[in-house]
Amino acid sequence: MPEGSDWILLLTAYLLGSIPSAVLVCKAMGLEDPRQAGSKNPGATNVMRLGGRQAAILTLSGDLSKGATAILLAILVGADITLRGWAMLAAVCGHLFPFFSSLRGGKGVATTLGCTLLLSWPLALCQLLFWGLIFLLGRISSLASIATAIITPLFCYLTTPALTLTFSLTSAILILRHSSNIRKLVAGREHRF
Repeated sequence: MPEGSDWILLLTAYLLGSIPSAVLVCKAMGLEDPRQAGSKNPGATNVMRLGGRQAAILTLSGDLSKGATAILLAILVGADITLRGWAMLAAVCGHLFPFFSSLRGGKGVATTLGCTLLLSWPLALCQLLFWGLIFLLGRISSLASIATAIITPLFCYLTTPALTLTFSLTSAILILRHSSNIRKLVAGREHRF
């Protein structure tokens, strides 16, 4: 577990994760607040429904970047691999429960991927390929995200075992965050692309 001055890094990672990319993009482009419209989720998928591909790409880029920035900061201050993993969890929690947005955040998938790209590119590659496969088969973004979260601890154990604990915790949180999507999937009411 982190200790001492490490908490400053974790707080910074949380605050970076708290930057509400979707809300900022929608406000800048004159779109509806994604927390109030569509699926009411401030993430790239909902922003795409509200404002199209460009708005979604900007949102996705913002969410990826804040995760990557949190890990880059951890690397720059010399954090070991375990602390970098905790920084990932802090950044993802920031996205899920953002300080700057009334604790009403998104699902955390893009922010997690942004972190993973700097933590372990082999793991990120496994996640992207698996997500893409599930999405191609089902054309449902949430199904691909949930399935990827379920399999990620195994991929992590095989590629970057030192991060298995923090990725397992992050995956569990992401699955819980998708509970409404899971109910819709079971009922056959989840949106397809």
